[in-house]
Amino acid sequence: MPFYADSEFAPDISIGYLIRRAHQLGGVAMEPVFAAEGLTGIQWSALVSIFFGRGVTAADLARDLGHDKGAMTRLVDTLEERGWITRQRTPEDRRCVKLALTGEGEAVALRCKRHVVACWNTWLADWSEAEVRMMISLLQKLRGTLAVAAGAPCV
Repeated sequence: MPFYADSEFAPDISIGYLIRRAHQLGGVAMEPVFAAEGLTGIQWSALVSIFFGRGVTAADLARDLGHDKGAMTRLVDTLEERGWITRQRTPEDRRCVKLALTGEGEAVALRCKRHVVACWNTWLADWSEAEVRMMISLLQKLRGTLAVAAGAPCV
């Protein structure tokens, strides 16, 4: 049986709205953390994606961060200009360019990560461990559902 009904659907019970709004609020709250290191939230997200091996190429990074390839190229250019990443052509396929963090890029990412962890621990201080684990589990399940549904009509 469907959960939502047209007559009752509103932003305060919309999963999409609530996730987007939580993301927006978290981004605003994190801005000072990133600004102190001289970077933006999206730049930090890119550094972390590369650090964890999710953004091995610019195309991988674009997919992981949900950005178009043109915007990602500009972002990668900026990260390289800042000395935080390098581009390396692979010997097997010279057309393929791998992204890697420099020592400074890794240091910046790890410093910010410590602050991000501290922020999340503060925000979740009145949540039980079970609630946090349940939220993570449900979001992972939703991510999987939406990944399968991506590009397919939902009605």
